[in-house]
Amino acid sequence: MLKKIDHVGVVVHSLAEVKAMYKALFDLEPVFEEVVESQKVRVAGFSVGESNIEYLEPTADDSPIAKFLEKRGEGMHHIALSVDDVQGTLNRMKDEGVRLIDESPKIGAEGKKIAFVHPKSMNGILLELSQEA
Repeated sequence: MLKKIDHVGVVVHSLAEVKAMYKALFDLEPVFEEVVESQKVRVAGFSVGESNIEYLEPTADDSPIAKFLEKRGEGMHHIALSVDDVQGTLNRMKDEGVRLIDESPKIGAEGKKIAFVHPKSMNGILLELSQEA
């Protein structure tokens, strides 16, 4: 069911600052950068081994990421696990009584199918399930 840690999501005020830091410290550029309109977020991903660190910057004041920033400040937002079948995994989790944020996948960064699981069911961690496009 689980393949690997796909990425760790980190909320920031400025992707420009993060990109400058990674360039200065590690001579590293993002492997991808895009805006996910449906999530009202700009994302930059840096490859670390077979996983990524994704930095998330809100594009609107009413985005979930903006609300997170306002409430908690910058920091870790979620862990994403790569799965073969997001919908099948969601169905199994729901059958086991897991509280889901999304009952069906949506399209996220890099065109991946994604869905979120509520932190109250995952020991305080917002979990993202991710399926390659």
